[in-house]
Amino acid sequence: MASMTDVIFLLLIFFMISSTVVIPNAIKVTLPQSQKQTSAKPLTRLTIDADLNYYVAFGKQRERRITFDQITPFLQDCYDKEPELYVMLYADETVPYKEVVKILNIAIKNKYKMALATRPQK
Repeated sequence: MASMTDVIFLLLIFFMISSTVVIPNAIKVTLPQSQKQTSAKPLTRLTIDADLNYYVAFGKQRERRITFDQITPFLQDCYDKEPELYVMLYADETVPYKEVVKILNIAIKNKYKMALATRPQK
């Protein structure tokens, strides 16, 4: 019975550690605050920094800088690889709202699932 308990605790520790692995965002952005955070893990990440530079990454790739005109072809390429495309938008809190809406319009037009990343309220 004691050895079975040890195995169960080891499995519990393994699942606790593996479930909290988060894909780090290498681009420095100050996310807006929200009461609730999105718990799903993004498949595709799109980041807008305070200087209105766009960065994208698919899966576990590192973020790379692109222009606004390259966003739609990038997302289409990701959609071709993974039809259940899920995009997480990381926008600095100083980014004008119209820039975020431009990205949301791309997602709506192509029927991509999109979520906005936020940080917890203090």
